[in-house]
Amino acid sequence: MKIHAHALLFDNDGTLVSSLASVDRCWTRWATEYGITAEEFARVELHGRPAAEIAADLLPADVVPEAVARIEDLEVEDVPNGGVQLLPGTRTFLDALPAERWAVVTSATRRLAEARLDAVGILPKTLVAADDITRGKPDPEPYLLAARTLGVDPARCVVFEDAPAGLTAGRAAGMTTVALATTHRADELQADLVVENLSALSALVTEQGVEISLRG
Repeated sequence: MKIHAHALLFDNDGTLVSSLASVDRCWTRWATEYGITAEEFARVELHGRPAAEIAADLLPADVVPEAVARIEDLEVEDVPNGGVQLLPGTRTFLDALPAERWAVVTSATRRLAEARLDAVGILPKTLVAADDITRGKPDPEPYLLAARTLGVDPARCVVFEDAPAGLTAGRAAGMTTVALATTHRADELQADLVVENLSALSALVTEQGVEISLRG
């Protein structure tokens, strides 16, 4: 199978890097600080959503801004504690791409996203973060903004995601979707292509764009 694209749009956590241990540490501490029970916390979808939306599901509206600032501080402070690791295939795949052909589209704040990416030496020319949008994934707004920033027709973009919310956003934006089974089982992911991680793929840059293929 080959996928042809003019631009490649990557979620960050669970797609390019793993910060699951850090997320678990920080959000558990945050929930305790705000008196949220384990049962209440378990009912909320955490992965692939902006912190502001998660906090709004759990806390009164007047507390949300302070609570969002707190979780951002906790997660940024945790980055040097081994809170971020590159996922298999990330470095090789990104190194094959021209800087103007790809973007990172994350539900994290810009401050947190840049801290995590900097920790593993990834420096995207284009980054769309929670600060840049009004509606987070599964809404298509983040991916449509990335396509607009790169000057590419959404139909010519490929989205790489590990979370159902992000894949829904990619489909709603009219983009081809590639799911990585890094945080969810393959049978839980609806996409045009499902692979284990980026090490399963290769990228070839051509005059027409980028050709993505399965290795082997």
